Amino acid sequence: MSGIVSAGQQAGERAVSVDSGRGHQRGRRRRVVAVTALVAVAATTGLVGAGLAGAFGGAGSPGAARSVYRTSTAAVTRRTLVSQTQVNATLGDAGSHSVVNQASGTITALPVVGQVERQGQVLYQVGSAPVVLLYGQVPAYRSLSEGMTGLDVTELNADLVKLGYATRTALGPRSGWDYFSSETAYALQLLQSRLGVTAPDGSLTLGQAVFLPGAVKITAMGTGVVLGGAATPGTALLTASSTTPVVAINLDAGQQTEVKAGDKVTVSLPDGTSTPGVVSSVGTVATTDPTSGTTTIPVEVALTHPAAAGHLSQAPVTVSITTGSVSNVLVVPVNALLARPGGGYAVEETGPRGHHLVAVSVGMFDDAAGLVQVNGPGLSPGQHVVVPAL
Repeated sequence: MSGIVSAGQQAGERAVSVDSGRGHQRGRRRRVVAVTALVAVAATTGLVGAGLAGAFGGAGSPGAARSVYRTSTAAVTRRTLVSQTQVNATLGDAGSHSVVNQASGTITALPVVGQVERQGQVLYQVGSAPVVLLYGQVPAYRSLSEGMTGLDVTELNADLVKLGYATRTALGPRSGWDYFSSETAYALQLLQSRLGVTAPDGSLTLGQAVFLPGAVKITAMGTGVVLGGAATPGTALLTASSTTPVVAINLDAGQQTEVKAGDKVTVSLPDGTSTPGVVSSVGTVATTDPTSGTTTIPVEVALTHPAAAGHLSQAPVTVSITTGSVSNVLVVPVNALLARPGGGYAVEETGPRGHHLVAVSVGMFDDAAGLVQVNGPGLSPGQHVVVPAL
């Protein structure tokens, strides 16, 4: 049986070859290891199951008829192949925030846990003064009034435009987005009037607003925070989470080179539906689990349609990451590959001429679909190759 090795022997030989690779090829080694396992199965259930018909006597060989192993066939096709890596992940919130109070007085109104707050809405109230949520990365740290400049002024101007109290033309080009102009004061006065601020004067006193990156869902009250209690400047009055869903992946460090920011993904949700997304970040610092010894890097995925997440939080999901594609190539199932002694692969082509082996070179793998790009002499669309039967 020259040209064929046993499944156990071949798996052992390939394992030695794989382990001798260099560090920058770790991602490819993992894939070869996975393929080797499939090849070992194929070598046992495919070639043995076919009775080695093509290599030893043709399709009518008695060995094929008496085989105890079940085989089937799959068509060779020409198509676009997408390389995908499938991983487990968790769908949750993008982050959490502490709502730091800067007002002094008595707490007279609080949101309820689970309530969603958006820009321009009242978060809580101290005395008769409502505290409004505005969007921005820079937290409130000073009072703002006409003539002042800074990043916090830029945030305020942008928010007033988004809320419809001013136009970009009025607040931007003439004085710059970072300048508190008379137009800014007028727009702020309109917002204050809607919120019920007593004697709105168009200035923003420290404590009248909280700047957070986006909409939030209230998750907890601060320690000792109750209606009628004291509001102390600089203390966390509330804890809130982002309403933006994010998929968190602990990616095996060996796959780091296979995934990059911008890769398209498909997220399979617990209810069986799928929704598209994109890799938003790939971490560079690896951590090792002390229990399992697994080394991973953090990867985050943003959903293209955030509403698809519904009310899911900390839900297990499966992510298929698209890492590349090739067009107009020959494709066979991965389990059609057969290991060749000394390295490389072949497929067992079957048809009117019987069974015979075709040496193939392999290209892109679609791990999720179980397909592989191949090229071999005489191999063409419409032919059939032997695969293990289900």
